Amino acid sequence: MELRQLRCFVAVAEELHFGRAAERLLLGQPAVSQQIRRLERELKAELFDRSPRHVRLTRAGELLLPAARRVLDAEQAARAAVAGRSAPEEVRLGTITGLGELLDRILDAYQQDAPAIRVELHALPVAERLAALADGRLDAAFVRGAIPDHSPGLRFLPVRPETLLIALPARHPLAERAELDLADLAALPLRLTTRRHHPALVDLVLAACRDAGFTPVPGPALGTLQDALAAIGTGTPMWTVVYAANAEMMRLPRVAFRPVRSPGLSLPTALAVRRGGPPPGPLLSVCRAGLPAPGVDDHDS
Repeated sequence: MELRQLRCFVAVAEELHFGRAAERLLLGQPAVSQQIRRLERELKAELFDRSPRHVRLTRAGELLLPAARRVLDAEQAARAAVAGRSAPEEVRLGTITGLGELLDRILDAYQQDAPAIRVELHALPVAERLAALADGRLDAAFVRGAIPDHSPGLRFLPVRPETLLIALPARHPLAERAELDLADLAALPLRLTTRRHHPALVDLVLAACRDAGFTPVPGPALGTLQDALAAIGTGTPMWTVVYAANAEMMRLPRVAFRPVRSPGLSLPTALAVRRGGPPPGPLLSVCRAGLPAPGVDDHDS
């Protein structure tokens, strides 16, 4: 059993996708597949269930994964000791609003799989977040929206998209509907953050409104989300958008949260890491848990 085999195994196990694992390891997909096959022959066990639509860990793979991570962590600790450095004792993660239950699962995964590592959370504007990641002050960072084209030292690994819900007064007639068309909101003022604070969100909402055939009526400046929801809760006809993960944690009887009719509203989310290094610990596998299964041509063959 070789370390490179374990690296390939852990990458595929966390990505559940041979192509993405190869990209992460800076290898060709055939090389990754070959290392996995060699490891399976040595262990006399299939580690992945490979179907035309998905890649999943078998029971043997599930048993191997925490042990393989410990071996690779020990390798990093040994390299650090020889270099006169201490092994990492914390993961510094740049966060974004609306992570909700995903952040809870990340913290739980570290507590279970890497209890000696403390996860330190940093909430920063996106430009500062990426700068801190690039210069080593962060180990990974979440980013929403389009991938920045001015960060050559970073990799952006897609994770689950973040669904947006419409927030409007609970007493408004539209709140009686299970889901909304954006065109239904054309006459209501939209209370939205400034583009400077969240360009990806603003661009998404305004473009969706244009596609629905209207330009939204501008409402008062957003201020904080809490202020906007409090104003909506008074019954004043207006609307805003809220991440579904945030809405699930709110108990606001005077505000209704409704999904947008298919295809809905969602923002792509990525986990940014520095090139040349793997994402820290179980972080990526937790983030990727919500991704749809890859297509037939996207993984091991």
